[in-house]
Amino acid sequence: MKILIIGAGKMGSFFCDLLSQKHDVAIFDTDPGRLLFTYMCRRFSNLSEVDEFEPDMVINAATVKYTLDAFNAVLPHLTERCILSDIASVKTGLPEFYAKCGHPYVSTHPMFGPTFASLSNLSNENAIIISEGDHLGKVFFKDLYSSLKLHIEEYTFSQHDETIAYSLSIPFASTLVFAGCMKHQDAPGTTFKRHKAIADGLMSEDDYLLSEILFNPNTSGQLEKIQKKLSELQDIVERRDTEAMQAYLDKVRQNLV
Repeated sequence: MKILIIGAGKMGSFFCDLLSQKHDVAIFDTDPGRLLFTYMCRRFSNLSEVDEFEPDMVINAATVKYTLDAFNAVLPHLTERCILSDIASVKTGLPEFYAKCGHPYVSTHPMFGPTFASLSNLSNENAIIISEGDHLGKVFFKDLYSSLKLHIEEYTFSQHDETIAYSLSIPFASTLVFAGCMKHQDAPGTTFKRHKAIADGLMSEDDYLLSEILFNPNTSGQLEKIQKKLSELQDIVERRDTEAMQAYLDKVRQNLV
């Protein structure tokens, strides 16, 4: 296949390296400097170059803030048969865009990122493929993600948003609360250091991405659960209720199974 990747960031470069072994890959970025670190592919810094390339698929790896803008910019340079795809962790606006774009599409979410995951070993990581998409596009990404030994789930757009509110919003919010209460420690314990490493990684992410994930309409309900459990824990601590604490800890251990 001829595959055009939009965005030469960490994920775009990762997909470029991965796909260029078997496909004719081109990568486009508005910053020519970022293209210096891409190999075994065509490098485009002007969308007019896409016209002659005529890709069979576009993988939009632009940052979430510019996902829709990137699609709209490249559309005039694509043939009608070209499959559009995104790997965005936030799908806001994408179902509406795909419904009107006039192209077959496939939407996926690799549930790993360069901040914490080892891109050389993804056997313990997951990926979501959105069910409302082109059959051939879904088959392509199922084969690709299976080759990486990823665990794959297929969700609707709605189910994806619900899942993300749980799997990302809860740890993001919990980490922000931890970091918001944090102060410098001269002799930090192991648990503190591990939590701080997670907080450092989270805060290295794009602010817009963090905001959009937390602005998921389903996040508010998850935050209420955090507040409820925190209030319950605070009450147990203030009463120094040993039996209640034991029951609380037992419940937490059950959740971790």
